[in-house]
Amino acid sequence: MTKTNAGNFFEDFKVGQVLHHATPRTVSEGDTALYQALFGSRFSLQSSAEVARKAGYAAAPADDFLAFHIVFGKTVPDISLNAVANLGYADCRFHKPVFPGDTLSTESKVIGLKENSNGETGTVYVRSTGRNQRGETVLDYVRWVMVRKRDKAHPAPEADVPHLPEAVEPQHLIAPEKTSFKGFDTVASGSPHLWDDYEPGEKIDHVDGVTIEEAEHMMATRLYQNTAKVHFNQYTEGKGRFGRRLIYGGHVISLARALSFNGLGNAVLIAAINGGRHVAPCFGGDTVFAWSEVLAKAPLKTRDDLGALRIRTIATKDLPCSGFPGPKDKGYDEGVILDLDYWALMPRR
Repeated sequence: MTKTNAGNFFEDFKVGQVLHHATPRTVSEGDTALYQALFGSRFSLQSSAEVARKAGYAAAPADDFLAFHIVFGKTVPDISLNAVANLGYADCRFHKPVFPGDTLSTESKVIGLKENSNGETGTVYVRSTGRNQRGETVLDYVRWVMVRKRDKAHPAPEADVPHLPEAVEPQHLIAPEKTSFKGFDTVASGSPHLWDDYEPGEKIDHVDGVTIEEAEHMMATRLYQNTAKVHFNQYTEGKGRFGRRLIYGGHVISLARALSFNGLGNAVLIAAINGGRHVAPCFGGDTVFAWSEVLAKAPLKTRDDLGALRIRTIATKDLPCSGFPGPKDKGYDEGVILDLDYWALMPRR
């Protein structure tokens, strides 16, 4: 019996199965500094301990997507070590802020299975929950991933595709407890535009582009202890479909989020991810651009200092976004790599 882990294949999953993922991960200030160095995010709440304290935090919280990627990374050895591609996300809510010193762990429940028509792969749907050292839910989300079969001849399970909401309803968004964003310092944040200044239908070109280096995307993926083979092993991937290593889709999410500062500088908190699609692969040497559309805005029932913006951010590779490339009647414009629909919380006037 081998002592090494070959990962789960599609036929190893069963609806209702619960997976307890190794290993718990303590978030350090070094992690937050490295994340900053890799993506350059400038949102003031996560950048400045003083801004955070004025809002009622004990310290600056970790970036929401850093927490997401760490929780996600725990799932990879059990769910997507043999993945062809991560396909999408839905129904993700951020429940509690994460601070340096917190220890995160993750468990997942298989909520759906569907074998693909080629008989070589199948789609696995899981709900993953990240908790801190006190057992409090930090975030939970659904994702679906295409996983290879070990044996093409293995009979297909009965298709069971879960019903997922189109979006998280605004009344289910969670604002951080014991905080107040009244009188938020827009000089420190670098943007005068608050929740009241945005309108549905508004489109924002985030202007800047960032070229991804091979070493950067591998270092970032290691930061989350994400072990998916497609991101690291050029010996294997050089013989595969693309001939090179594939960049972790979360890397593009973090770049798009960092780029969105130019136009959404006071969108300091991610409250939910309604849905997300990795439309096309991304590779080292590609230059990522992004633009966003405000889909909706909603006040929070229990807070008058924060409002919610539903934002759709589109990221592209080697394609500036002044023309707002995106979905077409069928598919997407050439160059689109990410379509992310999420709720962000922003201070009000």
